[in-house]
Amino acid sequence: MEFQTPLRRATLIRRYKRFLADMELDGQTITAHCANPGSMLGMADPGMTCWIEGNDDPNRKLRWSWKLVETPGEGRAVVDTSLANRVVAEALRGGFLNAGDFRAEVKMGQSSRVDFVLGDGTLLEVKSVTLARNGWAEFPDSVTQRGTRHLHDLTEAARQGRGAMMLYLLARDDVGRVRIAGDIDPAYAAAFDDARANGVRMIALGTRITRQGVQATGPVPLDDGPQSGVSRR
Repeated sequence: MEFQTPLRRATLIRRYKRFLADMELDGQTITAHCANPGSMLGMADPGMTCWIEGNDDPNRKLRWSWKLVETPGEGRAVVDTSLANRVVAEALRGGFLNAGDFRAEVKMGQSSRVDFVLGDGTLLEVKSVTLARNGWAEFPDSVTQRGTRHLHDLTEAARQGRGAMMLYLLARDDVGRVRIAGDIDPAYAAAFDDARANGVRMIALGTRITRQGVQATGPVPLDDGPQSGVSRR
């Protein structure tokens, strides 16, 4: 997945109202769209170096979009969570999971959609993992009722005999393994354990992050052992 236009370097002043961020760019203060509904713990501290993408679309309220941030671990993390599905779709087209003729954004149940349905009918949901603590990337970084609902939907599908899979995309490059942050959202951790026990397959996929784009690299370790719902630090 390549960015449409070259990214520009900026310095974060503050993130606010969840989806807005003020930054210093070439000596001026600009406001960028922040496409990330999470807490962005450790990724939104004033003074952090950011990479933003410009656009000239007159229909967009904000000219700039926040895409990447340089992390304290001398790496980069993906801020824009909407990029995760694009990265995974590219990997699927390249043969990952033997996806075949997959479909995206397919209705599941009365009020949900699943990110992908693979050629064999397997349901695939994707989560972008950006929090890092003590050498681990962790999900979620805040309470996520929506994420818990997705796990319940996958669990129900698995109980009915359908293939179901949760993919955690490691959207930062300064750590190489993923686990569940049960201390942040115990309900999500419990739903994770229940889903796994009922046959939902749990996998994690690493990425290579540059100023030009984000590409999937291959599987990374996922701590999905017993009682994974409790983040072990």
